[in-house]
Amino acid sequence: MLPHHFGCVENDQIATDTSRNAVADTTTPMPRILLLYATTEGQTALIAERIAHTLREKGHNVEMLPADTTLPDLNPAAYDGVMVGASIHYGHHPAYLHKLISRHREVLAARPCAFFSVSLSAGGPRPKLAAAQRYLDKFMRKTGWQPQLAASFAGALKYSVYGPIKRRVMIVFMTLGGGETNTSRDYEYTDWAAVERFAHSYAQRLARA
Repeated sequence: MLPHHFGCVENDQIATDTSRNAVADTTTPMPRILLLYATTEGQTALIAERIAHTLREKGHNVEMLPADTTLPDLNPAAYDGVMVGASIHYGHHPAYLHKLISRHREVLAARPCAFFSVSLSAGGPRPKLAAAQRYLDKFMRKTGWQPQLAASFAGALKYSVYGPIKRRVMIVFMTLGGGETNTSRDYEYTDWAAVERFAHSYAQRLARA
């Protein structure tokens, strides 16, 4: 009876191993996501990092690249999805980002994409949400790009990293707009919960693609 008993255990083990292999063989690899960001004082980079972290927690493979130092052979077609983030300064997104998006517009149109804009208009003491939306609309109109998901996030007032001229300019802006003018500290207005919701929404769209 013993040999028969061992035989049953062995057959059960083979069946279990076969079942495990079948599961492993049918596992779909998680999407590869390219996350490009254009940052000046660093807040947009921080937001991009939070988005990347949220997506990686879901098992996604995220590659972050600064948009101003991307390689000439950058190939968005090698990714399943593309996210782009950029900050607003003096009413404009960076010109180099406009060129980058325009150059790859057809490739971007063929895969799930998202764009987020970062500005003080999107949040802070006296947010100007209509202005933040205009920045989004203007960027998409000038580039001809229509991402499936877009959002505006509040940035930060970083007196500690501004140069003398920009610091004076920002003090004037804040005085006129009722913002913070104490230059001994920085002020962060980013809604991190909204950033994470944005990342989750993008992950859901990517899963449906």
